[in-house]
Amino acid sequence: MSNGKMVVSASVMGSKNVNIDTVIAGIKKNNFVVVGRAGMDLFPHPAGTKTEEATDFKSDLGGSSANIAAGICKFGGKASLVTTVSDDSVGRFCLNRLDHYGVSREYVRSIGGEFRNSLALYESRVEDHQSVIYRNGAADFEMTLEDVEKVDYSKFGALITAGTVFAAEPSRSAAFRAFELAKEAGLPVIFDVDYRPYSWPSAEVAADVLSRAGAQSDVIVGNDEEFGFMAGGIEKGLAKARELAETSASIVIYKMGEKGAITFAADEKIETGIYRVEALKPTGAGDSFMAGLMSSIADGHDLRSGILRGSACAAVVVGKPGCAPAMPNNEQLEEFLSTHPGPSKP
Repeated sequence: MSNGKMVVSASVMGSKNVNIDTVIAGIKKNNFVVVGRAGMDLFPHPAGTKTEEATDFKSDLGGSSANIAAGICKFGGKASLVTTVSDDSVGRFCLNRLDHYGVSREYVRSIGGEFRNSLALYESRVEDHQSVIYRNGAADFEMTLEDVEKVDYSKFGALITAGTVFAAEPSRSAAFRAFELAKEAGLPVIFDVDYRPYSWPSAEVAADVLSRAGAQSDVIVGNDEEFGFMAGGIEKGLAKARELAETSASIVIYKMGEKGAITFAADEKIETGIYRVEALKPTGAGDSFMAGLMSSIADGHDLRSGILRGSACAAVVVGKPGCAPAMPNNEQLEEFLSTHPGPSKP
């Protein structure tokens, strides 16, 4: 490592990482190490209230990685979070909510000083929706090499992370190191691109780093804009997804919003639709999709079914306030599937 940049060995870039059977076998262990942030979510109550007019707010766990971990635990799986939180009341709030959802915080470290947990303030309404994210001096960006090197990766079946973890140092180098250690332990690496421009110093840095992370991942999930961003233009996004599936990743899921998704896996192209609902808000769908996808595969569903069930989880979450509290458990998902007319045509 030099000048704050991780030097990645050739052995983990530019070649097929592991085959799809190995990836599925790791996911089926249903025990995930999840690298990335936990934060606080605040949303005006009741639903439909503008932030500037609110007098009451609900609070809960936030942060992409923490949300994914909470969703997996709600489905009965196991998840351990690796991150750093501020040593203050907000950090302790996050720890308490991790406990509430059953997420292990064995590898969560509290840090002092001026670092603060992220805060997401978003509304439960679609029209003129407003989200305000506070990320100055983010505590989770202080995750270090030492933090990820303390993890016993042999206990887990797969590693999951989201793109924000790579947005700043020392978290960036720590996350790349976690990838290396996971691979050494035989774990597939599952990467949600999750590009958030406000977290990055520049678009150029983001494109370079996210592309490097993608090249080291066995499962990549992103939307058309995110793949397009890595490729240098949204019109090139689908080709980028296909290229990653052909060269390094075993499963690549290219999400297209209301148009559904295209998945490349083991020389197969899977096209799936979405579950249309009356959305209450536009946030939380991606985290719920990942939790539902992983949990469904772990429970024995094939890839196509897992993608559709993940899409159903996303539909459930956008129809309720909050993210982690809105994520379904098995019973709630089955009830949704039994009462919904079914997915759209891809």
